[in-house]
Amino acid sequence: MEPALIWKVGLALGLIAVIFVSACARAPKRAFPTGDLRAMVISALVLYAVGLGAAFTDHAVVAASVYACGIAVSAFAAWLSRGSDSAGPGGGGSAHKGPPPTEPTPGFDWVAFERQFRDYSRGHDRPPVAAG
Repeated sequence: MEPALIWKVGLALGLIAVIFVSACARAPKRAFPTGDLRAMVISALVLYAVGLGAAFTDHAVVAASVYACGIAVSAFAAWLSRGSDSAGPGGGGSAHKGPPPTEPTPGFDWVAFERQFRDYSRGHDRPPVAAG
């Protein structure tokens, strides 16, 4: 096997591993600030642009290296964005600051809801989507 193919396969396997780890690893305990995540994504886009410039000027090794760095930064930003204390798109903390309520929805009659739902579903039978 020639050396050029060996490093390409190694780089591809390394990038696949980085992406897999960023998707499957346990999320960080604290959320990362949204502004910093945005800066990481912008830096990854800049790395992609530099890699594109290197590819157009026939510097394949530099282009591959810079692309790999951009992919690694993107994967790291994706992992950091999964922080467990983020409250949604704005990030930065939980919206509910007290202990969770003991009753899911106080005053809601679940027995009546289930009875009404069963009555409704009996009157709206639909044929199966596909017969198999």
